[in-house]
Amino acid sequence: MGIQIKIFEMTLITQRLTLRPVLVSDLNSIHELHSLPETNQYNTSGIPENISITKNLLNTWLSDQQNTPRLSYVFCMENEETNQFMGLIGLKIGKPNYHSAEVWYKTHKHFWGNNYTTEALKSILDFAFTTLHLHRIEAGCAVENQASIRVLQKVGMTCEGRKRKILPIRGEWVDNYFFAILEEDFK
Repeated sequence: MGIQIKIFEMTLITQRLTLRPVLVSDLNSIHELHSLPETNQYNTSGIPENISITKNLLNTWLSDQQNTPRLSYVFCMENEETNQFMGLIGLKIGKPNYHSAEVWYKTHKHFWGNNYTTEALKSILDFAFTTLHLHRIEAGCAVENQASIRVLQKVGMTCEGRKRKILPIRGEWVDNYFFAILEEDFK
């Protein structure tokens, strides 16, 4: 795929990014990311009312890191050179016998349009298929979210369908596209 990935204690390193597990010290950066109207435009969770809500979410992710077997991975996307926080990307493992997972991401608006999310997603897919030996990775996005659709298409994911009025976003029900990629598609 043209991306070099090294795995050190669950840290993924690409040409321009470091994807590392979230830390308690990431709270303010994560809260800022979740509080931006631009990054919340297609998000079902909405803007957090206060930092305590973000802290509870972060604590859930930190707790999930300790589980065995591990069913959830949430990584901070950082600039490889500056260690600047750029966003989040996660992988949630489904039922074990299906060998599948769902991927999600949220990138800070200052880093849109530079293929950082695509690069991060490629590394997560490589991790999922090569290290976790999964068979299928899925993702969903609101049908109006053209930027996310492009990211999913660029990594080779296929749109497999549309569900009508399934996402509760800003008090309205909106349609969602479902994308997937199989291990043989990625290779």
